[in-house]
Amino acid sequence: MAHDIRIVTEADLRAAVALDLGVVDVIERAFAALAAGGVVMPPILSMDLPEANGEVDVKTAFLPGFDGFAIKVSPGFFDNPAIGLPSLNGLMILFSATTGLVKALYLDNGYLTDLRTAAAGAVAARHLAPEQVETAGVIGTGVQARLQMRAAYLVRPFRRLLVHGRDPGKAAACAAELGQALDVEAEVTTDPAGLVAQSQLVVTTTPAREPVLRAEWLHPGLHVTAMGSDQPGKTEIDPAALIAADAYVCDRVSQCETNGELEAALAAGLWDRDTPPELGAVIAGTRPGRTAPDDVTICDLTGTGAQDTAIASHVFASHPEAGTLIRA
Repeated sequence: MAHDIRIVTEADLRAAVALDLGVVDVIERAFAALAAGGVVMPPILSMDLPEANGEVDVKTAFLPGFDGFAIKVSPGFFDNPAIGLPSLNGLMILFSATTGLVKALYLDNGYLTDLRTAAAGAVAARHLAPEQVETAGVIGTGVQARLQMRAAYLVRPFRRLLVHGRDPGKAAACAAELGQALDVEAEVTTDPAGLVAQSQLVVTTTPAREPVLRAEWLHPGLHVTAMGSDQPGKTEIDPAALIAADAYVCDRVSQCETNGELEAALAAGLWDRDTPPELGAVIAGTRPGRTAPDDVTICDLTGTGAQDTAIASHVFASHPEAGTLIRA
């Protein structure tokens, strides 16, 4: 029997959906659902393609209480810019949670992933960062560096921003854009240790395979969100920092053990604590996060299928007329 399917392009999505507190709240609800139980979220299907300097991830999750569930395919082919193509693309398919029929195809080229990833950073800051943030710092200068700082500002409005990156020109462009967009004092620093020392909130947004933030840089009242490690072998945070922190929180422990910062700590034999809390449990109040102003907290975001289901369902519910309707 024929049924309607909505086809929505990246241009349609950019015109309809922006990074705002509504999106942050939707992603927070997804993390809370993970803590409540009943979620079906298989391990990430990940392909590393070294011959093509590429990788492909497939994520999905069924969340109780959501009308749909999404399956997302995210290719990253990092030599593409040399031939005039973007390095990242992809799509999300939204299915009915009742019938399994396709409801919408989002040809977002990673836009919805960018939004839900940034929103997760805001959720982490909302529940783990100090109540007052005067200075924020970001290590990295790409799309997520910009979006993570915009998202953090929604929940912890800061007055000053420090940007560090390997390429001074890209760092300057990032700082200028964010300074204007957020109306804050934004400056470039070549000293990542100094960036951390001056900040109460730091976000790392790199694909690094060696730490870009050292354990000895941690200081009382600091929160760090690490969102760049999403593949085996990637690590942004010195493994010793996870032990030194008062609270180390995972988006999903099983993913952080293989794809996140916890992987390196386990491999080095440094992690000698019980299972870390997950962000959903901190949101629900069943596991502690920040318990005192001087606590040092670290949140490890590897990206979950729950976030993809949440953002796709949100778009379908809030923008039902976006895109083109076809009869399949």
